[in-house]
This record gives sequence, C-alpha cells and structure tokens, in this order.
Amino acid sequence: MAAVLDSVRAFFAPTTFAIDAENPSDVVARENLLDRVMGPDRRKKSSEKIRRNRVPAEGLALVARDRDGHVIGSVRLWNIEAGVNDEGTPINALLLGPLAVAPHQGGKGIGSALMRAAILEAKKRGHGAVLLVGDAAYYERFGFFAEKARHLVMPGPFERSRFLALELTEGWLDGAAGMIVPSGRMLASAPVRRVA
Repeated sequence: MAAVLDSVRAFFAPTTFAIDAENPSDVVARENLLDRVMGPDRRKKSSEKIRRNRVPAEGLALVARDRDGHVIGSVRLWNIEAGVNDEGTPINALLLGPLAVAPHQGGKGIGSALMRAAILEAKKRGHGAVLLVGDAAYYERFGFFAEKARHLVMPGPFERSRFLALELTEGWLDGAAGMIVPSGRMLASAPVRRVA
C-alpha cells in the first residue's frame, strides 16, 4: 500500500525537476552522484568496460536538475555493436547506463522520467535497440526483456537474468548473437606537455 501511495504522491506532486541535456559543467556533479549511488566498485562492472574511454551516443547524455539547477539524476546511452545478425553483419545498438537518482530524491519519478526521455530521444535519432544490465522488475515497465538479449553476451561477468533489451524498431535484434562491443567515439586525450 505504501508503494501505491508513493506513486500517487509522485503523480500529483508539483514538478520539482527538469530533464535536460548533460553539459560539460555537469561532469563533476554527475560523477559524484554516480559514486554515491553506485558505490566504489561501479568501475569494475562489465558495462563500465564498454563505456571506458568512450563518449556517449550523440544527444543521449541526460540529467535531471532540481529547481536550483543541481544535478539530481543521470542517464547515458552508448554506441555498441550487439553481436552480429545471421549474415555476420554487426548490429548497431545502444547500451544504457548507468541510471542514477540522488537518494534523497527517490520516489519522485525522476528515474522513470529519465528513462522515458532517453528512450524517446534514442528512437527520434533513429536507433534500433537499447540494451542494459539491470533489475528486470524495474526495467520491464519500459519494455526491456531478457528474451531479445538471450544470444548476446557481455565482456566479463554478468547476470543473464539482468541482461535486457528493448527494440525501438521491431525485429532489430532478430538473429542477434555474439559479444557486445563498444563502437562509439573515443574520448579525446589531452595533449601531453613535455618538459625540456
């Protein structure tokens, strides 16, 4: 019953946040948020190996801001190849994550709003599918299920039941099999200054 009441309160509560594109000034706030929510081992996850030294997919790094403009939520999507199809052609897709909301902001629908905005923007940009590793009970409400990812694998350890996919274009992942690999742009490295 408490969960139902929390949902009703969140639905009728005045909007206390806005979804916005992430900008360079959000980096420190986003990283601090992820450290608080995900813990110190977050960089050891298989998903992180795919994201490491990469830039998120164009237009698909979003934040939630409170009324004062502080970052209270974040979601990012990354370009990947989701294995290959029956002809051996790589299948372009997106990997979602991490999704995080400041603990003191829980129950306000921020995570759901970030998810819906990310999915809508990915679809508008012509992407065919989104994959993620997460709690099926939470992500099924957005259309993510393990079935479409059953022949795909993550690099490193992962829980099969938490590896989920959403097709934005019907049939996009039909026949998809193999390893998830990063395909997005690499981070530009800062020039190294040499001391004479």
